[in-house]
Amino acid sequence: MRITEIFHSIQGESSYAGQPCVFVRLTGCPLRCTWCDTDYSFYGGQESSLDAVVDKVNSYGCRLVEVTGGEPLAQADSLPLMTRLCDAGYTVLLETSGAIDIAPVDPRVHVILDVKCPGSGMMDRMHWPNLSRLTAKDEAKFVLADRADYDWAREVLVEHDLAGRCPVHFSPVFASLDLRQLAEWILADRLPVRFQLQMHKYIWAPDMRGV
Repeated sequence: MRITEIFHSIQGESSYAGQPCVFVRLTGCPLRCTWCDTDYSFYGGQESSLDAVVDKVNSYGCRLVEVTGGEPLAQADSLPLMTRLCDAGYTVLLETSGAIDIAPVDPRVHVILDVKCPGSGMMDRMHWPNLSRLTAKDEAKFVLADRADYDWAREVLVEHDLAGRCPVHFSPVFASLDLRQLAEWILADRLPVRFQLQMHKYIWAPDMRGV
């Protein structure tokens, strides 16, 4: 499998935010979101065996692991990798764009599904059956660029009863959407969602890699 980087950092997003976590970033992504902050993972990377990846994860002595990208599900080996990590007793998170079917993912994995809003430019790439596959251990994330994205996300939230299915996060595009404005929209509409910031971008430089 092709790996962009493996590193130990503070989890910046999801319900696991604030916890130490090992990140396994796979190379490649079939999407091109307008606000993407990891486009360096689209190409390059280094070929690695599953054994080598698991050994590297083990070396950090941290029991929380996130498999991310790019789009990790674009590589078939991401599936046995996550199973290997689950078998080894890790809590495994999968950060996925939502464009690829999550049905084959090991049921022990905590799926964090990025529901693509219109502002991403990739809304038409969503694999909508994924929403019905989310369970209480999983999470849905909406990255919002503007009010139009917020209104759209609010409708999807209701239409698919996402808040009744799993935790839901509304996350502003970094340094784009006003934080107070988004918070006030959520409060005014009494939405059952979590306002989410990318914590790592406030701890380190926003464009810093390996954190």
